[in-house]
Amino acid sequence: MKRLLTVLIVAAISVFGVIGGRWLIYVTNTSDPLDEVGIELNSRMPDPLRKWGCAQLKANFEARLPPYGCAAADGSGGWE
Repeated sequence: MKRLLTVLIVAAISVFGVIGGRWLIYVTNTSDPLDEVGIELNSRMPDPLRKWGCAQLKANFEARLPPYGCAAADGSGGWE
């Protein structure tokens, strides 16, 4: 039973590490802010992380349209 619990904990940490790492690569080191997987991960992050990710994307791609989840709420098409 203890071994099963250890395997489940390691698997959960691995999944969160892969997803979190993929998101971090998207917001800090991407060549395309319209990467579909990155957009989806960023839009599903908790609000403080999503806002930080949008700020990172804005710093790198301010001249481009913002991806889903980073657009202004007023519908202007600008960054949040």
